Amino acid sequence: MKRTLVALVAGLTLLTGCSSVETGTPKADSSLPSAKVTLSPVDGTKDVQVTTPVQVTVVDGKIESVALKSPEGADVKGTLTEDRSGWTTAEPLGYGKTYSFAGKAVGSDGKPVELKGSFTTVAPGSQTRATLWPSDNQTVGVAAPIMVKFEAPVQDKATVEKALKVTNSANVQGSWAWLTAQEVHYRPEKYWPANTAVKVEAKLYGVNYGGGAFGKADVTSDFTIGRNQVVKIDNPTHRLKVFRDGAQVADYPASFGKDADPELTTPNGTFVVMSKHDTWSFDNPRYGYTNVVKKWAVRFSNHGEFIHENNDNAGNIGTNNTSHGCANLLEADAKAYFDSALVGDPVEVTNSITTLPAQFDWYDWQLSWDQWKGKSAIK
Repeated sequence: MKRTLVALVAGLTLLTGCSSVETGTPKADSSLPSAKVTLSPVDGTKDVQVTTPVQVTVVDGKIESVALKSPEGADVKGTLTEDRSGWTTAEPLGYGKTYSFAGKAVGSDGKPVELKGSFTTVAPGSQTRATLWPSDNQTVGVAAPIMVKFEAPVQDKATVEKALKVTNSANVQGSWAWLTAQEVHYRPEKYWPANTAVKVEAKLYGVNYGGGAFGKADVTSDFTIGRNQVVKIDNPTHRLKVFRDGAQVADYPASFGKDADPELTTPNGTFVVMSKHDTWSFDNPRYGYTNVVKKWAVRFSNHGEFIHENNDNAGNIGTNNTSHGCANLLEADAKAYFDSALVGDPVEVTNSITTLPAQFDWYDWQLSWDQWKGKSAIK
């Protein structure tokens, strides 16, 4: 009987001991491995790129606490893996700053390992700002190019171009083309489909532009392609026709640039509506006229061409081409067209004695698709 009672007490003691094991930090056990901590970048690294993810990785242990602090003492946002074996930054870093790790990992052996180290980010010689058009919530015509402009010339165009991304609801593919060292445009092979939603992401912060310059900030835009409207100018006919979604909706009598003068004719080419103005001064001392202000002016070339009202030329509108390159309309017609136009609409000019060189912004649609793709920096 005594022997049985002793055995029962011993069993109860054993069960009680098992249920009291701590569930927090494990007790040190030299038979188990210590935590192995890897910091990336490693302690003392210089010129770290500001968009490179900073990581802490632990093998044979778990992260108990971790922080990456700026010189000002602010914590950099980061994410911890579910098993607490890794941590990664969730925001970009600042230029030319020294960041410091702090924290602790605990190994399988229960021993703590300090997370400690520092690194310094790259300090640009200059930071280049970029702007993006079309802007958010804008509705533009089917020939509208996407334009990214830089405040200083870009040396490493290929690297910058790789940071630019365009997506759209019609899944239309396009290509970037560098018009100058400070300006890159994007367009599809053919006009954008009507009513397409377009998103542009220029992830330029931290991008190395070359020559010591880096991107100053990201720029993004969400805009919409409107209805399909195309203006067609056939010089000898003295008519300006407007087509919407493939159907003709207007046919206006017009007077275009002088037929026999290559300097003054309305030139051949596919142009783009660039801007609209209720009034515009067309003064040109070279040709001896000043204080010439006209209504309902729609610019379609930086060479100087507009579609605008010119009731002073009413006697020639519809019968003779007498302007200095613009398309003259009667006031009522000019107002009707002005109200229908969107920036980004194509203007197609044919049967002129002159074809304008592809050099006056925006000349995107004066180039063939192969010529356009050839201006990409990514080969």
